[in-house]
Amino acid sequence: MPTSDAYPSTAAALLPLVGGAANITSAAHCMTRLRLGLADPSLVDEEGVRAVPGVLGVVTDGQTYQVVLGPGAVARVTAELRTMLADAAAEAGPGPVAVPAGGGAPGTAPPPPPAPGAGPPADTAGELAAVGAGLRAARARRNATPLKAALRRIADVFVPLIPALIGCGVLAGLNGLLVNAGWLPGLTPALTAVASGFMALIAVFVGYNTAAVFGGTPVLGGAVAAVVVHPGVAKVTAFGVTLAPGQGGVLGAMAAALLAVAVERWCRGRVPDTLDVLLTPTLTVLVAGLGTLYGLMWAAGAVSSAIGHAADWLLVTTGPLAGLILGGLFLPLVMLGLHQALIPLHTTLIEQQGYTVLLPLLAMAGAGQVGAAVAVYVRLRHDTSVRTTIRSALPAGLLGVGEPLIYGVSLPLGRPFLTACAGGAAGGAFVGFFAMLGDRVGATAIGPSGWALFPLLAGNRGPLPTAAVYAGGLLTGYAIGFLATYAGFRGEAPGTEGADGPTGSEEATGAEGTTGPTESEAPA
Repeated sequence: MPTSDAYPSTAAALLPLVGGAANITSAAHCMTRLRLGLADPSLVDEEGVRAVPGVLGVVTDGQTYQVVLGPGAVARVTAELRTMLADAAAEAGPGPVAVPAGGGAPGTAPPPPPAPGAGPPADTAGELAAVGAGLRAARARRNATPLKAALRRIADVFVPLIPALIGCGVLAGLNGLLVNAGWLPGLTPALTAVASGFMALIAVFVGYNTAAVFGGTPVLGGAVAAVVVHPGVAKVTAFGVTLAPGQGGVLGAMAAALLAVAVERWCRGRVPDTLDVLLTPTLTVLVAGLGTLYGLMWAAGAVSSAIGHAADWLLVTTGPLAGLILGGLFLPLVMLGLHQALIPLHTTLIEQQGYTVLLPLLAMAGAGQVGAAVAVYVRLRHDTSVRTTIRSALPAGLLGVGEPLIYGVSLPLGRPFLTACAGGAAGGAFVGFFAMLGDRVGATAIGPSGWALFPLLAGNRGPLPTAAVYAGGLLTGYAIGFLATYAGFRGEAPGTEGADGPTGSEEATGAEGTTGPTESEAPA
């Protein structure tokens, strides 16, 4: 476990390697990744970043540079980095922060040398890392489309909410156990309030973030989205239907905030400066608020209900097939940049049903990766560099952090990536089969995966059956991922001809993959 001194050291090492403080336009984090907005991505020393102790991998996504640090560590390193950025800005005074020659930032230490044993030997593992870097660059070019840029912005609305979703989800699960056991009856009402408060007002947070991401005034977006959850909407009738507080959920809140951004921009271009501070906020809240009540809430409510019914129908009628498709195709969806469209669906299901039934199915993709990596480890008995990479990355993979295994092992080798997807499909089919039998497995929050998802599991049969089904899915994913990889992988080193070399990888996948459901995540 890293010491408290390791986090400032990691931040200090990273800052000059990404171009210094002047090159960083934003710094945020999800479950596992430090997300940096960069003015000039070409200034990044990627090999230096990878060599910093504690860095598990990197992801390039347009102007956003993502450093994989793992759960817990990412929040602490981000806080240290923000402090350093603030100090650099204060030292520089007005204007841009000066960056010394060589890319170093004022007041930052040079990157420390890699710790002994921190990375694999620079032979086969180094070649695999180079192949992975090339695939990442190709993916970044392919994902630079308006649709995928819009999906990334939608993900930016929900990713900052993940810590609260996790915290409240864990408390809700604990409270459910106490209620079912009849323990601490004097405490459970308080826990209910603490665990439910965020979800009751999640529309406000979504509205605030939406306005911030899409260029409006955040508090105006939150103010308009608050209309969605206000009790007074029960007295409003739209299209002959009496509205209900919360109707439309997070989708309605996002639509309301987007409307507020559009109205605000219209006002900014037409209202005189002397009246702007008075008229623009008033017109934004009025017009967007009425539009929300008499249109968006009704429409978003219909869409949200359709999502819930579709998820129920999918698992009840086509459980194994749905699980097989979702578990097997999630990583290709990540490569195409389409996985971020799932984040609003997860949040909508959590808001409606208390948990999302999709996340446990998608988490099986990570299980397939773990099984495939173990098979590669067994096959390459004499390749100490790749085996060292797998040994160091496997614990993170079991906890749902898949980037090191994917970028360093399965994707550059090609065929192990495909057999890992087969393992994910098998695990998803296992969970989907039990869902069709009536044993639903869901997650009360998004972000964690693998073993880290156990505290957030929820279902309709109680905690033990739910955990047993999820564990069975993971074991199935591990087993099929291992067997399929062991049977089909010949153990060729990168650079050799054949389906397992870099050429076979690019032909097989056509792009580069990332981790499981957190960076949707996210997904993290």
